[in-house]
Amino acid sequence: MTGAPIRPTLAFMARHPARWIALGFGSGLAPRAPGTVGTLWAWAAFVVIAPWMDDLRWALLIGGGTVIGWWACTRCAQHMNTPDPGSIVWDEVLAFWLILWLIAPAGFLGQLIAFALFRFFDAAKPGPVGWADRLFKGERGARVGWAQGWGILFDDFVAAGCTLAVIALYRALLG
Repeated sequence: MTGAPIRPTLAFMARHPARWIALGFGSGLAPRAPGTVGTLWAWAAFVVIAPWMDDLRWALLIGGGTVIGWWACTRCAQHMNTPDPGSIVWDEVLAFWLILWLIAPAGFLGQLIAFALFRFFDAAKPGPVGWADRLFKGERGARVGWAQGWGILFDDFVAAGCTLAVIALYRALLG
């Protein structure tokens, strides 16, 4: 890797399509809690596009978004000289879309609980989420490769799995 870590700006984002995607179309540029802002953006986008989606379209969007996101997150991290920049939020977007799709047709309260659980698992990284985060983590100053790009996405998918497991357990106990 060459150079010091780069802090993204709107101008930085505008110069490459991978940056638009990885930075969550600007939501990752939030000066505080970009992961939370990116997850809120994902929630708002979900509400807007859900009326036109069915299971196949969600699966294609999340699957295609994962493949394209792997490329975008890898490239953006390389451009930023950082193995897992906090401003990259496409991982939160995909993982939260997956959660919302799988808990549908949950109402606002159910979605809010899913949001809180996902943010907890993503930020605190307990158990399997911490393991997943460390699995592909690159060292600061080391070259960012495809493994680190995958790792950016992977720990959020594990956090989504933990969120879904808690929701399923809750439903099973009350159901």
